[in-house]
Order: sequence, then structure tokens, then C-alpha cells
Amino acid sequence: MKKTTVLSRLIVSLLLILLTGCASSGNESLRKESESSIQQKIVEGKTTKAEVKLAYGSPFTTSFTDGGLEIWNYELAKMSADAINYVPLVGLFGGSASGTKKQLVILFDDKGVVKKFSMSESPVTVKTGLFNR
Repeated sequence: MKKTTVLSRLIVSLLLILLTGCASSGNESLRKESESSIQQKIVEGKTTKAEVKLAYGSPFTTSFTDGGLEIWNYELAKMSADAINYVPLVGLFGGSASGTKKQLVILFDDKGVVKKFSMSESPVTVKTGLFNR
């Protein structure tokens, strides 16, 4: 086999391994958002449910307070496999994935106007494998 063919296959294999380690789930509209960018789009006492839905789509979950006020929750998790997963057999017994989770929680008043909201971003680690259960 030619040296360039072997090198090409090696490069393609490495790229495939790197690309298969990333995943995201949730509301993609939160991807580029931060607490300050959300504050520019959502104004307490002014922004309506319709405006929030237009900007971010349907919420991930909806719930209600004891007083009957509606709460919308949006989430986005971005994860990538940690390097230990690529060590033969080790990943099977004790792998992990790390990333970040963004969460936007909005409380509406009885007229459907934003009463309060919060945006948070936090690190997330998920353990996988036989010994991490």
C-alpha cells in the first residue's frame, strides 16, 4: 500500500473519532445566548408570552406556581466525550462526558407578561461505563 494512502486513512480515522465525541440537546436558540443578551431581549413587566415564544420557540417544560402563575423552562446541553473514552477497554469500564448546560426560566404574571426570569450556565459531567453506575 502506498504511504500516502495509509496516511490519508489515518487522518480520516482520527477526524471521525474527534467528530463523534460531541453532542447537544435542547433548544438551539440558547446556543449563542448569555445572561446579558437575554436581558436585552426579555424585559420584566413588558415582554409577553407570544414574544418569548417567537424568540425561543416552545418551552422544554411548562409548570405552574401554587398561585397559578405559569413558568416556562428552556434548556440546552452541549456535551463531548472525555479523552478517557478513547483508551481501548478503559472507556467501557469508566468513561465520562463533560460540557455545559444553559437554562432559561421565565415566570409569567396572570396577564401573560414576564414577571421574572433567570438565565444560568453551569458545567455538567456525566459518568458512563460499568464502574460508574
